[in-house]
Amino acid sequence: MKDGDECSSDENTNKGSPMKVFWYLPIIPRFKHLLSNVDDAKDLTWHADERNCEGMLHHSAYSSQWKNINHLYLDFGKEATNLRLGLAIDRMNPFGSLRNQHNLWFVLLVSYNLPPWLCMKQKYMMLSMIIFGPGQLRNDIDVYLNPLIGDLTNL
Repeated sequence: MKDGDECSSDENTNKGSPMKVFWYLPIIPRFKHLLSNVDDAKDLTWHADERNCEGMLHHSAYSSQWKNINHLYLDFGKEATNLRLGLAIDRMNPFGSLRNQHNLWFVLLVSYNLPPWLCMKQKYMMLSMIIFGPGQLRNDIDVYLNPLIGDLTNL
């Protein structure tokens, strides 16, 4: 380097923005908090305690898939407090322009143990991660889901 040249202490100053930014919001503390509330803990066993079989499909607890899981995994089906979760992924363009390639991806968890009038309420839908960056997620979504899968495995 010649005398008089400006020197930057940060070599990455002009490298641009990162390809994708990922925020993970751990779910285990939120499930502990949900189960520590007596009313919420009682609601989480609704599917085993209080549902009546009317023959109408107005909750996933009445579905044939629910019965198949109980049949295939007997230990899981016997315990009413085991959580049955739905995973939803949604995308939005925060800048409102179709020409802009940056997207926000949200990963939500929904507990199907709750009664039908509660399971889709905002209070019980858990935002587990946010992914921001250009382009689509495509095949690399599994990389982003690893921390969530690890937490679910621990549960």
